[in-house]
Amino acid sequence: MHLELDADDEQLDFPIIYTAAKQGIAKKNMDDDSRDLQPLMNTILKEIPPPSGELDAPLQMVVTTLEADDYVGKIAIGRIQRGRIHSGEIIALMSDGSVKKAKVGKVFTYDGLNRVETPEAQMGEIVALTGLSDVSIGDTVADAENPEALPAIRVDEPTLSVTFCVNTSPFAGKEGQFVTSRHIRDRLFKEAQTNVALRVEETGSADVFKVSGRGELHLSILIETMRREGYEMQIGKPEVVYKLIDGKRYEPIENLTVEVLQDYMGTVMESLGRRKAELKNMQNVAGYMRLNFLIPARGLIGFRSELLTSTRGNGVMNHVFHGYEPYKGDIPGRSRGSLVAFELGETTGYGIFNLQDRGVMFIEPGQKVYEGMIVGENSRDMDIDINPCKQKHQTNIRASNSDEAIRLVPPRIMSLEQAMEYINDDELVEVTPTSIRLRKAVLDRVTRGRAAKNARK
Repeated sequence: MHLELDADDEQLDFPIIYTAAKQGIAKKNMDDDSRDLQPLMNTILKEIPPPSGELDAPLQMVVTTLEADDYVGKIAIGRIQRGRIHSGEIIALMSDGSVKKAKVGKVFTYDGLNRVETPEAQMGEIVALTGLSDVSIGDTVADAENPEALPAIRVDEPTLSVTFCVNTSPFAGKEGQFVTSRHIRDRLFKEAQTNVALRVEETGSADVFKVSGRGELHLSILIETMRREGYEMQIGKPEVVYKLIDGKRYEPIENLTVEVLQDYMGTVMESLGRRKAELKNMQNVAGYMRLNFLIPARGLIGFRSELLTSTRGNGVMNHVFHGYEPYKGDIPGRSRGSLVAFELGETTGYGIFNLQDRGVMFIEPGQKVYEGMIVGENSRDMDIDINPCKQKHQTNIRASNSDEAIRLVPPRIMSLEQAMEYINDDELVEVTPTSIRLRKAVLDRVTRGRAAKNARK
């Protein structure tokens, strides 16, 4: 196993203790007689170094995590590096060279997964502090009389943004509990207090908010969390956060590492080449090819699902922010149009059956649709308005094949991430607690057609 992880033999040199949690025993050797966990505890004390620092020295602690509570506000979590901290104590909060005095409310330590209030905590303990309303991740909680800052934690800049807006579809308010702009605004700004890599901005419209994060996965986790909490909203197409440096447009670049079997290496490299990725390093690690690329952040949109498909689930990828570089040029987008429903109703097997030849369907029989809702992908590069709700007319004449069973091709059911990757600039994702729908930004087909005609002119 250690060979597959590219580990060396020195990493296998560590003490081994055999334990049985159910029986509450630990042994250094299988033949030993043991009635308790003492061998495990002795090994921990011997092998794991104690916290470095001085117990009676001035307080030092870096805030590594933030949580929000409706009753006490922000909760700052971190490990005390030096000294002690007491509930109600006046401390110095140090951030980017500035020093502010603040008063600690309550001090909590951890017993398993539970927080336990304590009057005092000391060096080496992980604590949760209340009462620090202006605290951020990376700040140092220090002694008020002798403040000394610890190295701050660096948080990567947002590279991708999407718009959150109020659901305006005909089905708005039927599946969610929180649907107004005030609900969405309060939830987003509450998330921004503890999610430090997230940026929330108000726009010229009271119903639209611009949310920037570290990538599509970061943003999709927030959207999925909100829909599970009962929120309804509409999401726009993800856009890259550009910078203007010396009059030139710069874009965020990611350092991408992909591990694939050698059989799939050519397919992956071809896909990344279209996305403006530059290969920097390649090495063989235990049968897998490890490929390192520098790729524009916009080139990663949709790549995750493409990698899983092309490698049959055997590909592994991870990426970190590299920096900003000059704009790399256009990346080809979606080459096919949408199949758009042009009336409100319930889909039928007959209606879908007659439309299957036009492209890939996203819907099933018995599903409710509305005008402007995207129900499939066209096989050509243009949008087409269709009617999947069409009923079969009843007549007195029976044809020889009239009673044959209708055979439908299974529809493509998209996840939230796939839906965000799929949409174009004039399309939105409608997200509710029970449904994910694709729709046109302009629902009325006459208005949409007039706008498209003017754009061509």
